[in-house]
Amino acid sequence: MSLSLELITMTAISKTSYHQGILLILLTVLVWGTSFSVLKYFLRDFPPAVIVATRFAIAAVPFIGWLRQLNIRLLGAGALLGCLCFLATSITVLGLETISANRSAFILSLNAILVPLLSILLGQKLTAKILLAAGLAISGICLLSWEGGGLSWGDALTFIAALSFAVYILTLAWLTPRHPTLPLVAVQLWVMALIGIIWAMPHFAGYSQNITAHFGTFLYLGLIGTATPVWFQAMAGRWVPAHEVALLYTLEPVFATFFSFLFLGEQLGIRGFIGAALVVTATVLSQRLR
Repeated sequence: MSLSLELITMTAISKTSYHQGILLILLTVLVWGTSFSVLKYFLRDFPPAVIVATRFAIAAVPFIGWLRQLNIRLLGAGALLGCLCFLATSITVLGLETISANRSAFILSLNAILVPLLSILLGQKLTAKILLAAGLAISGICLLSWEGGGLSWGDALTFIAALSFAVYILTLAWLTPRHPTLPLVAVQLWVMALIGIIWAMPHFAGYSQNITAHFGTFLYLGLIGTATPVWFQAMAGRWVPAHEVALLYTLEPVFATFFSFLFLGEQLGIRGFIGAALVVTATVLSQRLR
């Protein structure tokens, strides 16, 4: 009797944690939907290196106290996650120099396809249904690219960013259950900040006044658009499977399109809407058929 009660209690806790994880990912996707417009706006006045470095430095500062709880394994895990996240986010900013915010978001949503495809390397089989979903996604990207005048360097960079995010999601799901959340987030953010500062070092002197003038927006991008999502992802990664996280990320381009229209006046044409619909359909299909 007591064993049954214990199992019921554990199941209830598990479901509660799962739903909390879903909520955290949804909040992350909503916040990231706003960040595309902010990044695109900043690219008018700053080089990518300065944006990335300032963003990550601001994000890292609140977590400095948790660096006291380090050990070798935690340092290695945080450094790996930091490098992967830095790679994905910095390449995204580079891609945004030449493509629109909403187009960038839809291409990045391909990580929901890439996560199950990369899972094959971990022993899962590639089914015909997954291939169908991948084909739909590729068709959607072609339509998006056709509307924008063909494939560009920005499209290629953003696809690499999507691949990097997919690797990051899988690595996050593997490492987060093995380490305390806040120290892991602290190491990750400080690694990202240090790499960014090294990258931006030659540019900082010429943009210090501009950074000061836009500091409020940088605070939003660093604390709300970076630190909070990284923290939420690390918590949710304990409770929500990687492929479900990837599915929820398909909502990101929906929010990004809304905010880029609201703040930047960007719009999709007919081909763009069809292509975007194919990308979202493919990413949802890839998860429902698993």
